[in-house]
Amino acid sequence: MEGPRVPRTFVGMTHKGYEAVIGLEVHVQLSTKSKAYAGEGYDYGGAPNTQVSPVSLGLPGALPRANWGVVTAATRLGLALGCTIREYNEYARKNYFYPDLTKGYQITQHETPICNGGAVAIETLAGPKSIGLTRIHMEEDTGKSIHDLDPFHSLLDFNRAGVPLLEIVSEPDLRNGEEAYAYLSEIRQLVRYLDISDGNMEEGSLRCDVNISVRPVGRAQFGTKVEVKNLNSFRHVQKAIDFEFQRQVAAVEAGETIYQETRTFDSGKGITTVLRIKEDANDYRYFTEPDLAPVRLTPEWIALQRASLPELPRARQARYQRELRLSEYDAQLLTDDKATATYFDAVVAAGSPAKTAANWISGPIAGWLNERAMGIERLPVQAAQLAALIGLIESRTVSHSAAQQIFGHLADLPDSDPKSLAQELGLVQQSDVSALQGIVDAVLADWPEKVAEYRSGKKGLIGLFMGEVMKRSRGAADPKVTTELLKNQLDQ
Repeated sequence: MEGPRVPRTFVGMTHKGYEAVIGLEVHVQLSTKSKAYAGEGYDYGGAPNTQVSPVSLGLPGALPRANWGVVTAATRLGLALGCTIREYNEYARKNYFYPDLTKGYQITQHETPICNGGAVAIETLAGPKSIGLTRIHMEEDTGKSIHDLDPFHSLLDFNRAGVPLLEIVSEPDLRNGEEAYAYLSEIRQLVRYLDISDGNMEEGSLRCDVNISVRPVGRAQFGTKVEVKNLNSFRHVQKAIDFEFQRQVAAVEAGETIYQETRTFDSGKGITTVLRIKEDANDYRYFTEPDLAPVRLTPEWIALQRASLPELPRARQARYQRELRLSEYDAQLLTDDKATATYFDAVVAAGSPAKTAANWISGPIAGWLNERAMGIERLPVQAAQLAALIGLIESRTVSHSAAQQIFGHLADLPDSDPKSLAQELGLVQQSDVSALQGIVDAVLADWPEKVAEYRSGKKGLIGLFMGEVMKRSRGAADPKVTTELLKNQLDQ
């Protein structure tokens, strides 16, 4: 998992009176069952060239067919981002040749992108900011060229060819690597909430190209744009922007020319290097795809998609703060991952106080999952069981430490009942004064020197005595009653 949503970075990005102007092109790989225009599926990590068909290989006579799931995913993402959804959509051919693009063209959209406008709201160290969107359009992925397995040849794997993509093109509203990091985090979180992509950059499900130029602060005209291609990590995007900004400022200050070029980021050295010099315009010879009919979306269908959108992360976070009285920190932590928020909602619906449920999910449960490198969707303890366990604490049937022991047993015995486990394990909290008095007397008798130190002013030693009582009662002693008994004895 990536790091925190808003990391610290190169502050301000206004070195020597210059500012960065940044736009991002994000490619989201969709989790549809079949490819964009062919019937076979795609799973990351499959044996090379085993997930292909005549259509995805571009064989003569093979005709594409539009995947309606791609159209639906694009529409839902556009609605979630406040875009205008185009009712009449054409597909286009973008003509260029690479060995991993067997047809010699990519099926995409050109003059009729399915989504226009919209914005992504981000949080930065300087406060909230809205990043405008230019468009979102549908297209297909290419195959993959592999250069490091054979010393004499480049190898080609066409499994990825034809996998559906949504390209999200931002306005040049970003100004530093911190904002780009926050923007990508919002995109990834949103596509996961919508269940249209897993958003895993390490598997290529989310890829990013950065367009960056520099200009004097206050000037409206943009500088010469440089593109940094195929960044596959949030950190790499951030570091590439920080480096490129400083490189371009240094070049301008030295009187050098900034060329419109495509660069790549060397993560080992933390620098960008030239891939190729760009012409002023790329002649992709776009024209309407003759093998695919235009897609017409009715206002009624678009309205149906809008009505079916899930509660989105920011709305959920606001609800947690407004209705459940959670802190902004807790609300953001819980909503960062959809599965976590869904589990939390289920625990609260089963009767747990919201704050207590939040503390359990961010504390003991997070620790248990981290130790096993698991997501919460694989947690064997059901929401109702956790709510029941929290209920035992609230009713003082078990202590918090005993509850953590019971949780560990629940994880191993997921069909068990928390209360029955507490009884079987002898963890039902002891509140009987006479039974606890005997344990307290024994503990104080065994630590006479510590009792003397306590009475001489070292009041913090009560924690030692409490720990001993808990140990001898196997965590079953009622902390409140035990504390009262200890103080009564020690303060005499």
